[in-house]
Amino acid sequence: MGSRRWVAAAAAAAVGALLLLSVASHGARRGHSVDSNNRTFVFNYTLAKTIVEYASAVYMTDLTALYTWTCSRCNDLTKGFEIRCIIVDIQNCLQAFIGVDHNLNAVIVAIRGTQENSVQNWIKDLVWKQVDLNYPNMPDAKVHTGFYSAYNNTLLRPAITNAVRKARRLYGDISVIVTGHSMGGAIASFCALDLAISLGSDSVHLMTFGQPRIGNAAFASYFEQHVPTAIRVTHEHDIVPHLPPYFFFLPHLTYHHFPREVWEHDVDGNTTFRVCDSSGEDPDCCRSVFALFLSASDHLTYMGVEIAADDWSTCRIVMAHSVKRLQLYLASNVITAKNPVDIIIADHSVQTDPSSSS
Repeated sequence: MGSRRWVAAAAAAAVGALLLLSVASHGARRGHSVDSNNRTFVFNYTLAKTIVEYASAVYMTDLTALYTWTCSRCNDLTKGFEIRCIIVDIQNCLQAFIGVDHNLNAVIVAIRGTQENSVQNWIKDLVWKQVDLNYPNMPDAKVHTGFYSAYNNTLLRPAITNAVRKARRLYGDISVIVTGHSMGGAIASFCALDLAISLGSDSVHLMTFGQPRIGNAAFASYFEQHVPTAIRVTHEHDIVPHLPPYFFFLPHLTYHHFPREVWEHDVDGNTTFRVCDSSGEDPDCCRSVFALFLSASDHLTYMGVEIAADDWSTCRIVMAHSVKRLQLYLASNVITAKNPVDIIIADHSVQTDPSSSS
């Protein structure tokens, strides 16, 4: 047992090292460069490309293809991923999966972002959102009620926590990497914080793509203490990381990003990933983009990967149809896997939770 714990601890340290490399050139590929900005916190391109593929795959509406890991986005660097749990909350339009990446020796938690008919409408709503909820047991920390509730007051929190613990019981106390894009990144942040508090900061890592702000400066400070290896990737003129707005003249009332931002942008025809400062609001990173040049189109592609819903129909309808197809597949196929995948579905008309059987 002692040797197993040592191996798990070593694996956790290895994943942490991938997220916090000390060699500026590591992770860069032809056509891409990493600008460490003279900082010891350095971005790993290869790891990030793997994680963004998970953040893209969780958008897939074909649950059967996710279950078998044969979807059109379930390949390349994520090939061989062992999916352990699929979570669908039809009423709240939420979807996530949990599994094990054996190359990284880590549990992956991916949470899907916005899938309503119009991203533009969702962006408009964010402009006027205020920090209006006190985060439990964090004095002065205020957060966005909607993002907080989407994780803490739905099926996601108990289902993800249970799936992560089951995966770590099966494979040892390996690291957990949480990811998501857009609203999924915001929810993933609350998930990572929750897991870090229960499992330990050394065990949980976060990498999001195009996420909005989720709390005030006091919350950002607390978040950094609990999830010190968090990375928020932003892209060129993507408008979403600028929302809800940050007002430097109202530091105690305004939203404030937690660190550390890595800004993907073009420099003389070369895609550069700039490692930003530890403030969370580096004026030389995505905040340097003039407001009139912000765009929604840059929100839908990260690191060359399409990262949006594959079906823009109303999410509740799409999810309900996809759930029915998956249930038909499961009913007509004998599943003989040694470690069967848990399918957890929440809806007023459907309740399926096989996780209680193991």
